[in-house]
Amino acid sequence: MSNTPALPAQLEDALAFDDKGLVPAIAQQHDTGAVLMMAWMNRAALAETLATGRVCYWSRSRGRLWRKGETSGQVQRLVELRIDCDGDTLLLEVEQTGVACHTGRRSCFYRALGDGGLEELMPVERDPKSLYGG
Repeated sequence: MSNTPALPAQLEDALAFDDKGLVPAIAQQHDTGAVLMMAWMNRAALAETLATGRVCYWSRSRGRLWRKGETSGQVQRLVELRIDCDGDTLLLEVEQTGVACHTGRRSCFYRALGDGGLEELMPVERDPKSLYGG
């Protein structure tokens, strides 16, 4: 028997997980609307997030749950959960502590295509080595 709490039935019925049991989740700063990052959630990550209020994702590279900030201390607190019209993408309105990106920037979306190619729009706020001990 699993220790993972079940998702509320209405939420389970509304979501369309992919064939790997994942759904994309976009994290957005709740008070500014800034898009911070995109990651994946499975049922266990979503259930843990709802139970604790601390955002948890599924790490495809690690093959396990990834509690945002478990290494870096840059945690996300869930303020509101939204579901898109098709039920196949989540929008997590969060309170982000520190930076959201592993590069040390506030957002993972720090580059834009300009006339001269990719332009960096955001500076590094925290040295990634200080976040991850590398």
